[in-house]
Amino acid sequence: IQAVFFGICVLTDLSSLLTRGNDSQEQERQLKKLISLRDWMMAVLAFPVGVFVVTMFWSIYIYDRELVYPKLLDNFIPAWLNHGMHTTVLPFVLIEMRTTHHQYPSRSCGLAAVCTFAVGYILWVCWIHHVTGVWVYPLLEHLSPGVKIIFFAGVTVIINIFYLVGEVLNNYIWDTQK
Repeated sequence: IQAVFFGICVLTDLSSLLTRGNDSQEQERQLKKLISLRDWMMAVLAFPVGVFVVTMFWSIYIYDRELVYPKLLDNFIPAWLNHGMHTTVLPFVLIEMRTTHHQYPSRSCGLAAVCTFAVGYILWVCWIHHVTGVWVYPLLEHLSPGVKIIFFAGVTVIINIFYLVGEVLNNYIWDTQK
């Protein structure tokens, strides 16, 4: 998500620079679409999922790393890559939010999109378990089916809260009122 999002940010910035001073309405229309996509991705995916990944991963890691990132993985994934996936997301997304104003979708549309993503991701994780018999996140092995349902519901609520935090933070930084 982060790689695609930041790729779109770079593409948007380059397109903006290359079309500056150009009177082409078609290029302007395409740039507006790209900006809308960038803003939507920031609001619905990059910020809430990025903040969720950092907070959940490191909270569980501190509690018991074996539940999210078994020590065995240290042999295959260097520490810098682990931090690239689970740490640097937060400062980069905050820098992006501070340097670029993002237009958030309506709250109902944004929350619906976040819920759709969360449920889709949870279903994907369950499908992988169904096919392979292995949970992508070792934590899930230790939860009973009922607790998994509560956990997945809680995860969805938390991601929605992070969406709202992102919206409030964006409005605060850019001093905008809905």
